[in-house]
Amino acid sequence: MAAKAPSSETQHQGGGSAGSKPGLRKPVFVKVDSLKPGTSGHTLVVKVLESTTVLSKKPRNPTFRGAQNQNTRIAECLIGDETGTILFTARNDQVEMMKPGNTVILRNAKIDMFKGSMRLAVDKWGRVEVTEPAEFVVKEENNLSLVEYELVNVEES
Repeated sequence: MAAKAPSSETQHQGGGSAGSKPGLRKPVFVKVDSLKPGTSGHTLVVKVLESTTVLSKKPRNPTFRGAQNQNTRIAECLIGDETGTILFTARNDQVEMMKPGNTVILRNAKIDMFKGSMRLAVDKWGRVEVTEPAEFVVKEENNLSLVEYELVNVEES
């Protein structure tokens, strides 16, 4: 019996570190205007304003089975909240969820740079969930994807 007590303490101590795992922490919702180039791990609630399919491709080898044999679909969606808008790149199953008028929660979203401007994307480590309509009005005049960034090398002296 006495040998079990220390092991329960070690489990309890381990429980504290388990709470700091990324999967178990509470999401911190951010606003569109706080997004910066090269950042990731964002959780946002946004409205879909428009969605444009930019690629819809059939598989190259229909006899081959596997992930490479599925249709590839990519849509660029203008999404936003009360602080601004940004372009979101929806891939495959995400395209259905990104219908204009939908309110979605983007979990673990990241900023990709495309031709010098920011794009928001959710890869296989994140989630896109359709939720109940939000009450905010989207601020369409602040489109972060229209801001062009330039990579500058800084030399330390």
